[in-house]
Amino acid sequence: MKEMLLSDKGISASIQSALPKIFKISCNMDLVKVFDKRPYKIGIALSGGGVKGLCHAGVLKALEEVGIKPEIISGVSAGALVGALYSDGYTPDEIAVCFEEINFRTMTKIRIPNGGFFKTDIFQKFLSKKLHAKTFEELSIPLRVVATDLDNGKSVTFKSGQLIDPIVASCSFPVLFSPKVIDGIHYVDGGVLKNFPVSTIRKDCEKVIGINASPLVADEYKQSILHVALRSYNFMFKANILHDKGLCDLLIEPVDMGNYETFDVDKGREIFELGYRSAKQLLAIKLDPKLVLTDGI
Repeated sequence: MKEMLLSDKGISASIQSALPKIFKISCNMDLVKVFDKRPYKIGIALSGGGVKGLCHAGVLKALEEVGIKPEIISGVSAGALVGALYSDGYTPDEIAVCFEEINFRTMTKIRIPNGGFFKTDIFQKFLSKKLHAKTFEELSIPLRVVATDLDNGKSVTFKSGQLIDPIVASCSFPVLFSPKVIDGIHYVDGGVLKNFPVSTIRKDCEKVIGINASPLVADEYKQSILHVALRSYNFMFKANILHDKGLCDLLIEPVDMGNYETFDVDKGREIFELGYRSAKQLLAIKLDPKLVLTDGI
């Protein structure tokens, strides 16, 4: 009996001494995969850019045609608007029609400057009418909306709760539009600190497609107060996208976007078509449609 006990102890000791090696092998082969598994296969990040953001809808249409649909979307400013409409069930073509209804003069109210020259009440009513979902949880595709916390100087990502206020906040271009107050905090355009929100979904996605509607182009501009202000803001917005561009598995960036102004609303359909054609050309080069449905990007 004593020998048996010693033998049992010996077996037990052998197993214990082997455990670290077994555990190490298990980690290398299986556990790493388990812990590294990401909840979404494909995510799409949509930059800001005013009406130029309509190119996002054109790109989404081209992606759909090769079988790519996002499982999560992150957007800022115009990208947040397109992302919300798409996540709410609108087709890319229907989003283009919605943008045709957006007019700077009819969507804003001029006011005595108090944080901004224009109020966004009408734009907020427009969103309430167009969006079926009123909360993030009601959307068919998970959405993240980026805005800038003006009071504390930081970028904030909204992903739950009330939907419309964060979109308005994300689209509130500084000085032109009054900051949007949410829970006592003043928010402005998310592009001030993060105009290309790839990092907000990078860790949650196996692959990320980034669509940048604001390529850094030193184009010609008019010598007016408004155009000088817009150009200055645009350079600041565009400069903060460089890090996030490097996080994309596939970057779609129509260079010709530099030919359009931020509020060039009458060129919306043209911009949509440019986004569509640019994406089609890039996808033909980068992707094998036969692999898209099985292997992703």
